[in-house]
Amino acid sequence: MTLCILENDDLDPALAPIYGGYAPMFLRMLRDAGYRGAFEVFRPMRNDYPASFDAYDAVLLTGSRADAFADEPWIRTLRAKVDGLLATGKKLVGVCFGHQLVGCCMGARVGRAPQGWGVGRLVYRWLEPEMVGGRTELALLASHQDQVFDLPVGARLLATSDYCPIAAFSVGNAVLCVQPHPEFVVGYSAFLLDKQRDMLGPQRHAVCIQGLAQGHDGPVIARAIVDWIGADDAALVRALQVA
Repeated sequence: MTLCILENDDLDPALAPIYGGYAPMFLRMLRDAGYRGAFEVFRPMRNDYPASFDAYDAVLLTGSRADAFADEPWIRTLRAKVDGLLATGKKLVGVCFGHQLVGCCMGARVGRAPQGWGVGRLVYRWLEPEMVGGRTELALLASHQDQVFDLPVGARLLATSDYCPIAAFSVGNAVLCVQPHPEFVVGYSAFLLDKQRDMLGPQRHAVCIQGLAQGHDGPVIARAIVDWIGADDAALVRALQVA
């Protein structure tokens, strides 16, 4: 099995020595969840792509501080690449910005959440318990001001919350997208919250920092992603009960 990771942002220079980058954060998450396949990393911001996606079993799109609906040249190119991957049925995993970009390519409205930023530890209702060990509620780390407003045509809603109604979705055996960040660790989330202290205000910042101490379920989603990447078509159909 070979995974292509499209790394869509750079870490803050202060954190690069600690976490390495978004792709290494995902690889640590996936390895801890049991992924034992090969991988390659490419950088869309630098127009860095594989000559062909044919050799990969799945493509993972990381988060980014950019807007998935923006008109920047590199984002237009990335959307065109994702359009091609959707057309061929290549397995796609999208997280945060990746979740939004895939939704955008599938015709969903994506934009600023009118309720503002979603940050820190947030709780989601998971609608497909069989994917996550029977759980119906998961706490995940988030940092986003954009959301997918429409469930794409043909998609199945996997997770929702009052703040983020479309928090995760799948499309058959080809697309799995999640708005929050299963790859985040508490230290990284705390760093982002500290950077946003003035925007959040002292009270909300303090509440968010305190919430991190309760832990999160990123490893549960990581395991679901690994299982989904490795599932054959028939097994996945059975797992999602769409046969």
